[in-house]
Amino acid sequence: MPGTRCGSDGEHELQDRYGTRDRAERFYQDQVLDHLNPAMIEYIARTDMAFIATADKHGECDASFRAGLPGFLHVIDERTLAYPEYRGNGVHASLGNILENPHVGILLIDFVQDLIGLHINGSARIVDDTALRGNVPALPASIKGRAAEHWVVVDVEEAYIHCRKHIPHLVPAAREQREWGTDNVRAKGGDYFGAKAQANALIR
Repeated sequence: MPGTRCGSDGEHELQDRYGTRDRAERFYQDQVLDHLNPAMIEYIARTDMAFIATADKHGECDASFRAGLPGFLHVIDERTLAYPEYRGNGVHASLGNILENPHVGILLIDFVQDLIGLHINGSARIVDDTALRGNVPALPASIKGRAAEHWVVVDVEEAYIHCRKHIPHLVPAAREQREWGTDNVRAKGGDYFGAKAQANALIR
């Protein structure tokens, strides 16, 4: 990006160590933007899933999955993106990390049509739904069971391509009706990995 140095100190150290500096510099120059261009904005508008990476103040990391109808990731302008936080398990792992450390990484992948990905890195803040709607009236309307309690507003610092070489081509299937916002244990997946059963076994 003009006037700034792309990449971390660790990236540059390894580029020198492994002899990839020239290749990396070409990628930085050709592909890394400090904003969302029109093609990226169009891509985001048709995306229905995202992977969100956060870390707390100690650097302990968490990766979460977010999904919704296409357009649930809302581009406010070329340097600002917002995504909704729906009612979940109450842990607030991602939001808790953002409260301590605002840096976030978002990965969007199109597994179906173009087999391409988009990285968005930036600084995030938590905004109440009512407050954000007061300033951004074009936000997607709330749908029963999918009402946003909060939004994560991200100031874009980097946006760049994730190449298609290893992205699998998936064929979408018809989606069954889901119970959004439910506390029904079975509908949420139950004890799929047996964690609760294991904990109960240790108590006995």
